[in-house]
Amino acid sequence: MRIRDAVIDDLPGLLDIYNHAIRTSAATFDLTEQTLAERREWFTHYGNQYPLTVADMDGHVAGYCSLSRHREKAAYAKTVESSIYIHPDYQGRGIGKALMVDMLARAKALGHHVIIAGITDGNAASRKLHERLGFTYVGCFKEVGFKFEQWQDVHYYQYIVE
Repeated sequence: MRIRDAVIDDLPGLLDIYNHAIRTSAATFDLTEQTLAERREWFTHYGNQYPLTVADMDGHVAGYCSLSRHREKAAYAKTVESSIYIHPDYQGRGIGKALMVDMLARAKALGHHVIIAGITDGNAASRKLHERLGFTYVGCFKEVGFKFEQWQDVHYYQYIVE
């Protein structure tokens, strides 16, 4: 496995992973599958201070991780939000951990101060991963999303970059 910056040619693989998450989990609050054009526009938001990386397994995108702007106001400039998605065929192989460890190092090198992660109920693997990597639980927003015919809670974690 090789972790590298995502490139535009990765978009079909990124789209496949994300659309699977839309269909099968509350990890994203998108309700309808994305198109390649929508993902192409999404891709333009990454680079420089906001990395987007992939786990490349023999030319296949096994998962991806990103840091994005947390809020628009200038005082939040050093705070970012992380996202991580793993292709279902590659889950349970340590890919998520490898992507996050790499992203924590990138965040430090970029001068970010805080990383926020919002994790929905039912995603115990993600919560456990973040806790093992040093993220601290800071609270829960109750019933803030409605997906799969039920209200979803989002648990928030933060990591202070040393």
